[in-house]
Amino acid sequence: MRQMRQEPVVLAATERVSQRDGASVFTGRERAPPVRAVALPSTLLGVLRERLRLRRYSPRTSEVYVAWVRRYVRFCGRRHPRDCSGDDVRAFLTMLATTAHVSASTQNQALAALRFLYAIVLGAPLEVHGALSPARQPERLPSVLSRDEVRAVLAHMRGATRLAAALLYGSGLRLMEACTLRVKDVDFSRGQITVRRGKGAKDRVTVLPASVAVVLRAHLVRVRELHERDLAQGRGAVGMPDALARRSPLEARAFSWQWVFPARRCAREDGTGEWRRHHVHPTAVQRAVTAAVRRAGITHRATCHTLRHSFATALLEAGYDIRTIQELLGHADVATTMRYTHVLQRGGLGVRSPADTDGGVLG
Repeated sequence: MRQMRQEPVVLAATERVSQRDGASVFTGRERAPPVRAVALPSTLLGVLRERLRLRRYSPRTSEVYVAWVRRYVRFCGRRHPRDCSGDDVRAFLTMLATTAHVSASTQNQALAALRFLYAIVLGAPLEVHGALSPARQPERLPSVLSRDEVRAVLAHMRGATRLAAALLYGSGLRLMEACTLRVKDVDFSRGQITVRRGKGAKDRVTVLPASVAVVLRAHLVRVRELHERDLAQGRGAVGMPDALARRSPLEARAFSWQWVFPARRCAREDGTGEWRRHHVHPTAVQRAVTAAVRRAGITHRATCHTLRHSFATALLEAGYDIRTIQELLGHADVATTMRYTHVLQRGGLGVRSPADTDGGVLG
């Protein structure tokens, strides 16, 4: 029989508890949801997922951490991580660097997942087996596209993916920020977009380009028509943050909460079995951008994130100050934004080559 546990009733911040004759008295106006039984996860990965959710890790980070732990267990011959040692972790990280040839950031991501597993899930931090230092990451300059190159890429794209790519460049959005954008967070009157729960679970406001707003209005008309068809079929509910779906169940079917870039097909929600239309998958935009870059004849590497880099460098070239660009991009440290200042100069550090003096060495 699976072990069951009782969730304690958690009081709101405004409530207080006092003891009278051995009984608890609630003095606030609101009370938390009723007590219910919850089944404990019985597998290692189940416990890992529960701890990640408890600490409010993003769904994508949780998926990545679970994938790394699964790969580590396979590497160790499917032994339980509790039976492995720090030497096994070192061997796994060495394999990633020398055999799999992963990047330093990918190797550090695997180390972070294993540190979480041992410290939070198993209660045995890796540091007790000796220091495990992160791999040194090379300092690379971001690749950018010129305005003409961005126009060429967008000219080879069509439909919703083209509009999403235009927002990556015109608003400086990250890929997932564009995919998970909701209708209510687009403000046409003020010409701005509110990014909810971006990187680091932070909100920010960025610009909505006027040229993109015209196309976006027409796109949202089609999105509303699609949503109305879903409602007519008894569907139309969308995933809601935290407990908002329970507190305001009608909001899940409101158009304002729908995705700006909905998926083509509905899918059943895990657990509830309810039909929902999720947002477009990021790989759909990635493939469209990669194909457009290839057809545009651009020789240097360019991805969806390159469009965000190009947004920052274009603003610097236009004379906007670095702190404004930092706020638009949502960088926690201005040093991250300072990487884009290399485009303000011509050539390396703005130095004029001696080959260009006196008419040039080639005449």
